[in-house]
Amino acid sequence: MLLAEVAATSDAVAATRSRLAKRGAIADLLRRTAAVDQAGSRDGEGGTARTDTADDLEIVVSYLAGALRQRRTGLGYAALRDLPPPATTATLTVRDVDAAFAEMAALEGPGSAQARSTAAADLFAAATEREQAFLSGLVAGELRQGALDSVVVDAVAEAAGAPADAVRRAVMMRGATGPVASAALLAEDPLAVLATFTLEVGRPVRPMLAASAPNIAAAFEKLGAGEDGPELCVDVKLDGIRIQVHRLGDDVRVVTRSLDDITERVPEIVEVVRALPSDRLVLDGEALAVGEDGVPRPFQETAARSATKETTSEVELATQLQLTPYFFDVLHADGRDLADVPLRGRLAMLDEIAGPHTVRRLVTSDPEAAAEFFAGALREGQEGVVVKSLDAPYAAGRRGAGWVKVKPRQTLDLVVLAVERGSGRRQGWLSNIHLGARDPEGGFVMLGKTFKGMTDEMLEWQTARFTELKTDDNGWVVTVRPEQVVEIAFDGLQRSTRYPGGLALRFARVLRYRDDKSAAEADTIVAVRALAGH
Repeated sequence: MLLAEVAATSDAVAATRSRLAKRGAIADLLRRTAAVDQAGSRDGEGGTARTDTADDLEIVVSYLAGALRQRRTGLGYAALRDLPPPATTATLTVRDVDAAFAEMAALEGPGSAQARSTAAADLFAAATEREQAFLSGLVAGELRQGALDSVVVDAVAEAAGAPADAVRRAVMMRGATGPVASAALLAEDPLAVLATFTLEVGRPVRPMLAASAPNIAAAFEKLGAGEDGPELCVDVKLDGIRIQVHRLGDDVRVVTRSLDDITERVPEIVEVVRALPSDRLVLDGEALAVGEDGVPRPFQETAARSATKETTSEVELATQLQLTPYFFDVLHADGRDLADVPLRGRLAMLDEIAGPHTVRRLVTSDPEAAAEFFAGALREGQEGVVVKSLDAPYAAGRRGAGWVKVKPRQTLDLVVLAVERGSGRRQGWLSNIHLGARDPEGGFVMLGKTFKGMTDEMLEWQTARFTELKTDDNGWVVTVRPEQVVEIAFDGLQRSTRYPGGLALRFARVLRYRDDKSAAEADTIVAVRALAGH
């Protein structure tokens, strides 16, 4: 499959707001990709063609969901600034591209940076102008085409002629869309093949996600509770990292929300799980660093503690901080799959197995009691709560109607310092904004970037606005006069060595532009540091 065909489909997806149209365009490309297998079989090379086509399908699915198959390539924005002249003819296949990125990802040690730059230059030189833009969007993680993984999953179902629920469940159990897509699209009986994807202890599944509500009352309303309504479970939402733990005998595996394996970095969690009274388990929970006073340490410390140890300070942090696991769900216990069991039953099993290592929760039908519980969680330094239906199954990989998170919303009025050119669906617009807090001593201190929360109307407006304010343009980043104030919502602050103020916003998103405020009225770095407890 040529990369040009994937880029063309991405363009078609970006050009429409219709979810049905997006799904149809992706399904058509998947059918064409799968059809190569039939051609190969007729040529007497069915086995080889089938393997190659399965690879193509997995790559195409990943690219149309906006991601490379390699989680890290070592390429950053700098590598995308000075691209070589584009090729005039489309010759790159998706396997060529995947192999090139795999080679870059594998490079390490002395000379690896130069080798990676050379490999990237060779790849982009072989790409046409449209393909270069598509690849840039994949590398930068900003292929804004509106084809989220959920749309791709539905497209797989359409292309395979299989029920969407069956595909979603298979993806949930397999933990990835690509393998499910290739299996379903190349099978004579897709439904039978999809049924073979079941929960397997030791193989991570996609975690269940929560919808959001602005307050407890709204969360209760979403779950159909209230006066004389059913009881709900209200879990404390810990400010840690999501973990999924698999145990098979003494073999314990710990993965993150993105299914990255961190087992070797968290021996203390492995030790806790090995001590539990069940030798065949799949648990869902959070891990965080807790101080001697019982108060959670800053999220950045928890994140750094579980990250790859590369610097001396990170190694020292690993020896000083211990992560404590807190579990809030169980998907398998002693040979019994529990994903389809209502939460009420799963919690009973969880308490029996993990007792003292469970997340604190309240079961109530009273919104006022839940609101008091929420306030208490915030006083303890936690993120908020997750309100859950006791009748809901574990809908892995989806923001199902069974879980609703409630967190206090923090906002800051910041100043736009620069803006990056968009790619994919945002091609031609100025998109990712650089955010700065006002320094009382003069100037502004950058706290991060975001393109979250922007509507098409907002993108159109800010493109015109920041073009007017432009002071410099290197082809990728447009520097602007620091005049435009924007209201930003965020979930917290973390320590950062990347930004000069030593802090970065977590999950920043645009609420609105504040034309009623001047840059002199923006929030100061002093106020931001006070929020972070500095």
